[in-house]
Amino acid sequence: MEFTTFVFYMFAALAVFAAVRVVTASNPVHAVLFLVLAFFNVAGLWLLLQAEFLAIALIMVYVGAVMVLFLFVVMMLDINVERVRKGFFGNLWLGGPIALAMVGEMAVMLGGKYFGAEAMPGLATAPDYSNTKELGRLLFTDYAYPFELASVILLVGIVAAVMLTLRHRKDVKHLDTARQLAVKAKDRLRIVKMATEKDLPAGEGE
Repeated sequence: MEFTTFVFYMFAALAVFAAVRVVTASNPVHAVLFLVLAFFNVAGLWLLLQAEFLAIALIMVYVGAVMVLFLFVVMMLDINVERVRKGFFGNLWLGGPIALAMVGEMAVMLGGKYFGAEAMPGLATAPDYSNTKELGRLLFTDYAYPFELASVILLVGIVAAVMLTLRHRKDVKHLDTARQLAVKAKDRLRIVKMATEKDLPAGEGE
């Protein structure tokens, strides 16, 4: 077995193991840490596929930012582990067949000669080849419409998350933007006429 093939199967096995532990770990913090491990191994597979930009983006964006945020949020939440465990086994009758169907679909797509390290491209590339440039060309030419659709979906998700947090409660102060824009100077400014020093009676100005 060649060294590249050994590295591929090592990364693939660790990624599958981490993915299984994400959904089977009883502690949510452990599940997030296993998801970080899965991302690292997938980044290693992308490095073998000569997709250095995607591998670095996965580690910097997802592992370095998104998953760290998830980890802090999960650690700050008061999660009842026993209740989560009961809910997992209670929904196993539905999740089990779906998981088996997904595994079957992946086996069909990756079966035969496309399964394993043989599907990886050759190592011989042009000296001026840039996978980042090639990725950008594909995103803005062949996959321009799916790329724009994904951006719209993300924008809708951001707007929905903001709207869900805007809960108007009586015990919480909030700003009314419409009232701020409709305010007039006479409603906020009052001119008071005061007597000058020369108009004051003798002795009051001292």
